[in-house]
Amino acid sequence: MSIARSAPPQAIMHVDMDAFYASVEIRRDPTLRDTPLVVAGQGPRGVVLSATYDVRALGVHAGQATSRARRLAPHALFLSPEYDDYARVSGGVMEVLRSITPRVEPLSLDEAFLDLAGVTRRLGPPEIVGESIRARIFDEQGITCSVGIADTKFTAKLAGALAKPDGLSVIRPEQVVDFLHPLPVDRLWGVGERTGALLTDLGLTTIGDVAHTSVETLSRALGTAAGRGLYELAWGRDRRPVIPWEPERSIGAEETFPTDVDDPVAIRRTLLALAHRTATRLRRAKTAGRTVTIKIRFADFSTITRSRTLREATDVGHEIYHVACLLHGALGLERARLRLVGIRVEGLVGGGSPRQLVLGERDPGRREVERAADAVRGRFGDSALTAATLLGPGPRARGPRGR
Repeated sequence: MSIARSAPPQAIMHVDMDAFYASVEIRRDPTLRDTPLVVAGQGPRGVVLSATYDVRALGVHAGQATSRARRLAPHALFLSPEYDDYARVSGGVMEVLRSITPRVEPLSLDEAFLDLAGVTRRLGPPEIVGESIRARIFDEQGITCSVGIADTKFTAKLAGALAKPDGLSVIRPEQVVDFLHPLPVDRLWGVGERTGALLTDLGLTTIGDVAHTSVETLSRALGTAAGRGLYELAWGRDRRPVIPWEPERSIGAEETFPTDVDDPVAIRRTLLALAHRTATRLRRAKTAGRTVTIKIRFADFSTITRSRTLREATDVGHEIYHVACLLHGALGLERARLRLVGIRVEGLVGGGSPRQLVLGERDPGRREVERAADAVRGRFGDSALTAATLLGPGPRARGPRGR
């Protein structure tokens, strides 16, 4: 779609990285650039996170079972995710966006809304701002993104989807109705499989059909709030503001096992990996936390959490692991079959303040060792250095890069 040169009076921008996880893998290994690529969890419970566009054309999409994706694209290269790498690149992207305006609302690692109020007076029309953002993200992070601009969040997100991959689209206020009404009804926010089936039963297949149906009819079929909400969106009316980012209240990691696990040694090994992954993220965020929480999900999907609050905030993986093991041991699970374990650190504080030394503290040099390890991984990659216990197949293991 051609770029409109007349800016909307209120400009909301949606920025979405193209095939984000796959793009980060290609950035790390440029020899994969022309390779059909899928980033997905492995094992019978794995799901797809991202796929290159040639693989998407075969029906592979995010959230799909990995086993299904392998059947659709048996020739593709399947890689396990490296979340810390994705978080680093995402951080760089968000820095670019926040250099434009503080009114940035991240939706996930790879997309965000921006409120351009006041920005266009300084930097020019929204489409110029959008192209500048796209260029900077490509230059600084080596990945592409797509940008949609409109007067509401709903229309801006749809405009961004229209621009994919690696494009930009602006929808002026007077274009909104003509843009929205031909689109299929499932493009409305809040229309999933069940709601879509109800609308189809009413003979409503496009957004325009919904717009020309009375609120009363929609409310009888869907409920008052849902009926009114879809009617408003169908006419391009969306009052939701961009809500700026707030600091994280907790940082953590979790692992879903390929098959249920009842071996305490394997569980503690996973807790060790998660503790160090969490500690690394704390240090990168320049924060530390006082409360360590473990999450346990059993084979029947029931879930429990247990927490312990420390005297001082920590960003040390060994300390987090020690508390997590105490919490796990106190549960007395014996050979209970577990589906998932996780660790979170809460009660976050700034990590730059001096740390009070404690008489009799165990091995006070561990923090320095872990920070040195951070520097090594930052230069040579996350797999360059790890605990000996975690060598070999395990929660962070990645298979060889073969087809």
